[in-house]
Amino acid sequence: MPTPTPIRVLLADDHTLVRRGVRLILDGEPDLTVVAEAGDGAEAVARARETPVDLAVLDVAMPRMTGLQAARELSRRLPGLHILILTMYDNEEYFFEALRAGASGYVLKSVADRDLVEACRAAVRDEPFIYPGAERTLVRSYLERLRRGDGLPTRAITEREEEILKLVAEGHTSKEIAELLFISAKTVERHRANLLQKLGMRDRLELTRYAIRAGLIEP
Repeated sequence: MPTPTPIRVLLADDHTLVRRGVRLILDGEPDLTVVAEAGDGAEAVARARETPVDLAVLDVAMPRMTGLQAARELSRRLPGLHILILTMYDNEEYFFEALRAGASGYVLKSVADRDLVEACRAAVRDEPFIYPGAERTLVRSYLERLRRGDGLPTRAITEREEEILKLVAEGHTSKEIAELLFISAKTVERHRANLLQKLGMRDRLELTRYAIRAGLIEP
């Protein structure tokens, strides 16, 4: 009987030591193999387009493009690709945003050695994976929202505004952001003004603090 082909994994995290540790976990399994690595979300999208992969494991907070932004882009470009979010954030808003972005699982780094392998296998079987202990909290929160007449958490800003917010918080100028996103500097300035107005903020420092709280950049 032929040996099944291992699941080909793309691993994206901006910390080399984390990638190395996660790779050891995955490559230690006969049915999983890491075939590509990336240090940020933009690189992850590029690697997935040039290397045949079955599953992308993405960290949330990465430079240039977050894991959630990369998940959205990969879902659009490669709809057959399975996606897992690997994160240090035990955060309900990120969890729902990960599902919206096309991810089928959400794994905490603190218990990756316990949950990640199972989550990878579940994702490729098209089965959702929620880290143990989360179900009760999420269901309780959702029921509370229904009781108040609310729906799921909504996005405060658009995807494009989120991209620009992240780059502003990382210290890029409007000209640099325009070149990175292939838009005009005037468009960047307009989005920036909209962000300040929409979030009720005054300057880049406040936008940076918001970006840290939202997990777009690390402190």
